[in-house]
Amino acid sequence: MRALDLCQALDLPILPKNTEGIRSKLKRLVSRDILIEPEPDLFAHPDA
Repeated sequence: MRALDLCQALDLPILPKNTEGIRSKLKRLVSRDILIEPEPDLFAHPDA
């Protein structure tokens, strides 16, 4: 899932501040080994 997709799923307005905020949270989850980033700006659960 991409940050933009997550913003749409959460019914957040598609604004740069929202997508960048979501992206930074997803990157934090990657650094904690909760998510993986198989390619730039694409996030997934490690078991998926």
